[in-house]
Amino acid sequence: MDIVTISRRQFLARLGKGTLAIGFSFAPITHKLLGGEAQAAGTESDLTIDSWLTIDQQGTITIFSGKVELGTGVQTAMMQIVAEELDVGFARLNYVQGDTSQTPDEGFTAGSKSVQTQGPALRVAAATAFQVLLNLASQQLNVPVANLVANDGRIGIGPNLDEARSYEQLIAGQQIELPSNPNVPVKSPSDYRIVGQPVPRVELPAKFTAQFTYVADVVLDGMLHGRVIRPSGRNATLDSVDPISIQSAQAIPGFLKIVRVGNFVGVVATDEWAAIQASRTIQVKWNAGAPLQGQGSSLPQTLQDPANTYQTSQEQVRGDVDSALDSAVTRLQATYFNQYQMHGAFNTSCGVADVRRTADATGVRVTIWSSTQGVFPLQGAIADLLGMPVSAVRVIYVEAAGCYGHNGADDVCADAAVLSQFMGKPVRVQWSRQDEHGWEPLGPAMAHQMNGGLDRNGGVAAWEHIVFTPTHDTRPSDGGSLLAGQEFGRLPPALPDAPTNAGTRNGPINYTFANSRLIANHVRIYSTVGGGPVPSAPLTNTLLRPSALRSLGGFSNTFANESFMDELATASATDPLAFRLRNLSDPRAIAVLNAMAQQAGWGQPLGPGMNGLLRGRGIAFLRYETVETYVAAYAEVQVNPGTGAVQVMRVVVAHDCGLIINPDGLRNQIEGNVMQGVSRTLIEKVSFDANGVTSVLWSTYPVLHFTDVPLSVEIVLIDHPTEPSWGAGEPTTLAMPAAIGNAFFNATGVRLRALPFTADVVKAALA
Repeated sequence: MDIVTISRRQFLARLGKGTLAIGFSFAPITHKLLGGEAQAAGTESDLTIDSWLTIDQQGTITIFSGKVELGTGVQTAMMQIVAEELDVGFARLNYVQGDTSQTPDEGFTAGSKSVQTQGPALRVAAATAFQVLLNLASQQLNVPVANLVANDGRIGIGPNLDEARSYEQLIAGQQIELPSNPNVPVKSPSDYRIVGQPVPRVELPAKFTAQFTYVADVVLDGMLHGRVIRPSGRNATLDSVDPISIQSAQAIPGFLKIVRVGNFVGVVATDEWAAIQASRTIQVKWNAGAPLQGQGSSLPQTLQDPANTYQTSQEQVRGDVDSALDSAVTRLQATYFNQYQMHGAFNTSCGVADVRRTADATGVRVTIWSSTQGVFPLQGAIADLLGMPVSAVRVIYVEAAGCYGHNGADDVCADAAVLSQFMGKPVRVQWSRQDEHGWEPLGPAMAHQMNGGLDRNGGVAAWEHIVFTPTHDTRPSDGGSLLAGQEFGRLPPALPDAPTNAGTRNGPINYTFANSRLIANHVRIYSTVGGGPVPSAPLTNTLLRPSALRSLGGFSNTFANESFMDELATASATDPLAFRLRNLSDPRAIAVLNAMAQQAGWGQPLGPGMNGLLRGRGIAFLRYETVETYVAAYAEVQVNPGTGAVQVMRVVVAHDCGLIINPDGLRNQIEGNVMQGVSRTLIEKVSFDANGVTSVLWSTYPVLHFTDVPLSVEIVLIDHPTEPSWGAGEPTTLAMPAAIGNAFFNATGVRLRALPFTADVVKAALA
C-alpha cells in the first residue's frame, strides 16, 4: 500500500490543466444543525476553498467527503445527490472519504446527521459546478442557457442534445476554481431522476465477493503485530512483570519486544499468533484499585444517589408542574431503568499505525488506518498521545465490520501507535473478543423517575421526567481520552461545565402538555481518592467507562417517555393511540401515527396467541431529538409465562424523514434499527463486578439470533420531496423498547420498567 502525504491544495495542483473545482464549507450548515457529538471543526466565517468537488480532464467527478461509510449507505446517498445535480451516472463518480490529508473536517460521522448536513452542501456544490458547465456550453455553442439540455455528462442543444459536448470538453484545459454559491438554483424535486430512487449500494458488490478491504485486511510492508495486556481491573495499577515469563516469551518464534509505559504493557511480534502467545505467556502482577460502584442490583440506586450527581439542569419547562401535580385528580409515579449495553460489533476492533522518521530525517510522520467515526478528532488525540504536532499525523478511514457508535476503534489505534513508535515500524493491533467486550466504551446505564397527573376529564394535567445519566460522550479529544493514554497516567478530559453529554437526547417530548419539565441529573464517572476536584490525580473510575451507543440517551429516554404515556392512557381508560393523538398538534406527527395504525390494523381484534401463549400489541411515537425524523412503531408480541420468553412477532414502522434520497437504503436502515432495537430490548446487558466487565464473550453477552427476529417487519415511508432530509440511522431504534414493553403489558397486564426484558426478568414480574 503506497502512501503519499498530500494536502488538498497539492492534490488540486496535481490534477493539472482542465479541472473544474468547487470549494464548499460545511461549517455554516453543521453549526446550525448539529450538537456537540457531530460538530464540524470550522467556523461560520470559514468559507475558503479548502474542500472540493472536482471534475478533471477525463470527466471524473471526485467527491471529497468528511463523512464516512459505516455500512449505512451514506456513500451511495451522497453520490445520488451529486449525480442528480450534475446529470451523470455513477460510473463517473469517485468518492474520497475520511482522510485528514484530503477531506474536509466534519467532526464525527454520528448522530444520524450525515445526509441532512453534508447532503445540502454537496447539492449546492454540484449545482454550482453544473451552472459553470451550462455557462461554458452557452458560450461555446453560442446559444442561450435556456436552450441547453444535459444528460449523462454531456450538454447539447434541445432534447436531442445537438452539438453535444462532454463536461471535460467544455472545460477544455481551463483551470477553474470557485466557491460554491449558496444562492445557486438547484433541481426541483419534480425533476429528480436519481434522488428518490432505490439505487443499489455502490460498495456492496465488493463486500459480497470478498474483494472489499476492511481495516482488518490492511497489510503494509514490514508490518509487525502487537497485543496489549490490560490491567486486571479498571482501577488496577502495575506492580511488576515476572522476568521468568518474559524469558519464556522471548523463546516464542517471532517475539520481538515488550513495551511498558505506566500501566500500559504491550508485546510486539512478527506475526499475530506470536503476539497472542506472548501476551498469554507474560505474567503481570497488578495492584487492585478502588472497586467500581453499582455492581449487581445496586446500579439503579447508584445512579439515583444524589452524592453521585455532579450537575443538575432543567429543559423544556412549561407551566407550573408542581402546582399541577398537587391539584391532579389522579397521580402516577414510575421508575424506569436501562442497563449498560455494548456496541456488539461482529468483528473486533483493529488498527494499523506507522510511526517512523521521514527519509530526509526532518521529523517523524504518523499514518493511522482506522475505522474511527472521526478521523480529525482521532488525529489530534494521537498527536497529543505521542507528543507530536497534529500536522505530523495522518488518519485514513477504512471501514470495519460494524460500528453503532464509539466502540474500540479509536483505542485500538492508540495501542498500535504506541507500539509502532517504540518499534519504528508499522504495527497492526487487533483486539480479542475479550478485549472488545471488556474494554470498549459502553452505552451507559440510565434511570428515570416519571411523575404524572390527570385531570377529572382524563387529560394530562402535569408531566415530569427526572433522568439520571452518566455522560454519553467520551470520544477522542486528547491523549487522556484514549485508553492507552489513561494507562500512561494521562487524565481524561475534564467533565463539561455545561450538560452536553447527550444523556437528555429525546428526554424532551413533543406532546402539548401545558405543564411539563425534564430534570437532568448528570452522574459522575470519575472520582478522586481524596475527594478533590475532578479531574486531578489520583483519579479512579467510579462507573464503567461510557460513550456513544446508537441513539445515545434517546433509547432509554424514549423507553421511559412512551411507556409512561401508556401508563397515563391506561389510568385515563383511553386507547393508547387516541391518547397520543389527543396530545399532539403537529400534522406530520399525527400523520405518521395514523399511517402506522392503518398499516397495523389498530383497533381490529388481535385474537389469541399460538399454542396458548399470551399475545399483545403496543405502540410508541417519537420525533428524533424533538425536531427531526418522525417515527411511529407498532409491535406484536407473544409471551410464554412458563419460560419467560418474549417473541416479537410483527413490527410496523411509519417513518417520515423528509425528502427520501434512497428508499431502499432507507428501508434497510429502518430494518436494522428494528433488529438492534429488539435485541437491546430483550437480551443485551453488560455484567460487571468490582473490577470490570465480566460478560466478555458472546455466551455471556448474547445478541438477537436469526431464529428470534420478528416474523414480519412492515415499513410505511412518508416522503416529503420539498422538505429537508433528516437522518434514519438511529430514530427507529428508540421506539422499539416502549412498543415492545407496551405490547407486553397488553398481553399480560404486567408492566416491565427495566431493560432488558430477559426471561428471568419476565418470570419474576409475572410471579
